[in-house]
Amino acid sequence: MDERLIAFKRLLDIMDKVRANCPWDSVQTIESLRHLTIEETYELSQAILNDDLNEVKKELGDLMLHIVFYSKIGEEKGAFDVADVLNGICEKMIVRHPHIFGNEKVEDAKQVSENWEKIKLEREHNRSVLGGVPEGLPSLLKAYRMHQKTAGVGFRWRDAEQAWSKVEEEKKELFAELEKPDNQRNIESEYGDLLFALVVYGIYIDVNPDDALEKTDMKFRQRFGYLEQKASENGKGVQNLDIQEMIRYWNEAKTAVK
Repeated sequence: MDERLIAFKRLLDIMDKVRANCPWDSVQTIESLRHLTIEETYELSQAILNDDLNEVKKELGDLMLHIVFYSKIGEEKGAFDVADVLNGICEKMIVRHPHIFGNEKVEDAKQVSENWEKIKLEREHNRSVLGGVPEGLPSLLKAYRMHQKTAGVGFRWRDAEQAWSKVEEEKKELFAELEKPDNQRNIESEYGDLLFALVVYGIYIDVNPDDALEKTDMKFRQRFGYLEQKASENGKGVQNLDIQEMIRYWNEAKTAVK
């Protein structure tokens, strides 16, 4: 028997036992697991950004447990079981890959992505192109996914140069609003437009803005930590450094911390 199937059955058997006998597992609900699943997803994201494949493996195991847990609760409610979950995703994959399971031809990954969105609209009768973008997504990722979705049905810039022109346009509009007094609402609006245009530009240069910003956040944290360390070595708190000292340590950090 396939070792993967053996391992999956083992997890299902363990879930059956803990659900029936563990005081904690037996009282969990779909609602009570929700925030834990979100936490596990962020932990997986961090492991991926850290390029720690051993940790990725562990976090995938945690998420797999959650999928099995939800499926067990669904079975108890008579709503669905793990077989329904797996068969559902299998059918979706077959429908959305006609170039593999049908006769359609594609040239590249971009065309596959565009076909994916068209299939959702035409075959699965989704009423809105943006209906598949959860409103609860973080704003940066939401903007990225929204443009991916609309680009998939042809609402897109011709190329990266055209997308960058929109960034420049939004930048000028923001600066124009900054010149006006008592104008915070419009400034905020134009700033949001500029951020959105930058997010869209990322798609045309194959950069996920959420990943890029997260890596910059990590880099900033490490470099500022270096600055704090240097201040401490000189018997100072970072708040006691003058700006020239801060700049000097920051420049050192660019070399010392990659």
